[in-house]
Amino acid sequence: MDVAQVDEVIELGQRLITSILEREPFEVVTAQIEADAPLWFQDDDGTSALHAAAYVESEDLVRLLIEKGALWNAVDNLHNTAGDIALSMNNESIYTIIRDAGIRSELLLTLLASKEMLSNSPLSLVLKATDTTAAGSTDNYLTSPLRYTKDEHGQQICMLRINEEEEVGVMMGWERGIMQETVNKLCLDHKNLKQGLKVLNIGFGLGIIDTMFQALPTKPTQHVIIEAHPDVLKHMKELGWYEKPGVQILEGKWQDFISSEELLSVGGFDVMYTDTFSEDYKELHNFFGEVPDLFAGPESRFSFFNGLGATNALFYDVYTRVSELHLAEVGVDIEWSDVDVFSNSEYRWGKTREYFGQRLYRLPIGKMRAM
Repeated sequence: MDVAQVDEVIELGQRLITSILEREPFEVVTAQIEADAPLWFQDDDGTSALHAAAYVESEDLVRLLIEKGALWNAVDNLHNTAGDIALSMNNESIYTIIRDAGIRSELLLTLLASKEMLSNSPLSLVLKATDTTAAGSTDNYLTSPLRYTKDEHGQQICMLRINEEEEVGVMMGWERGIMQETVNKLCLDHKNLKQGLKVLNIGFGLGIIDTMFQALPTKPTQHVIIEAHPDVLKHMKELGWYEKPGVQILEGKWQDFISSEELLSVGGFDVMYTDTFSEDYKELHNFFGEVPDLFAGPESRFSFFNGLGATNALFYDVYTRVSELHLAEVGVDIEWSDVDVFSNSEYRWGKTREYFGQRLYRLPIGKMRAM
């Protein structure tokens, strides 16, 4: 494509956005789309045709643009999607159209693509571009130094060193309320609580949820923790976790142990939880497929840290619903509850980056579907 052709495409794209924002007749806009105006085009502010349709609250245009292939997850210069625009304008119907397009897109990609391709889905790529995650891969994370400390507010945090000059918080004490509510829902009314639960946790982090499991009215009879990061394992040794009765620590990634004797000999778990900082949705989706085989019985329960895409309301909603559908495929039904995690942002984040930007945390509890 030569310079003249590029200029023509840009002009067509800009004209389409302008026509929508100026509320020109539907037929005029439709004609531009049929004349191959590029739906992927974004202007200097990052506004796309779909953004524009959300701004003018045209449900018909939103439907048409998505039908014709507009990117439901394109973000503008402020990292807002068209869905975010609709949400800010309290337009639930347009938001739902865009959200459902995202869900269909992710489910279709999962169906058609190999599992190795799942992490390259449009949503995953957008998340990598907009969510300033400290580690781009599990290997990078596992070879990067971690430091346990407290911030200026006395909050316990774990810092990941990016380079000689930069650290970011990857595990933070503000999650304590989420973890306590998760333990309550997983354990307190479990029929095996009084005799001691068999617990599996993947990812020790700050040790918040594992400490809460140990504080149950009856301690777990078996408490297996899978952790791969060498600095976390060192921290666990310093805290005496290797000597705690009934606690077994497996050093490595969950993928290393999923079919191992260490897990199979337990005979299934009453309660399972996973929160692995560096893994993307592809790996979480893979773990979902293992959940039924790790359950001890119909009373077993499963939860995970539901934080993927949580710096953006639309992405968080899509991932929440996609995870529910993927778990349903393996026979695990999810019950959701909301935990209000609002707090002073300066206190919560201090000088590090924000990795959860929603007021309500959607807490999942999974159980095997009754036959």
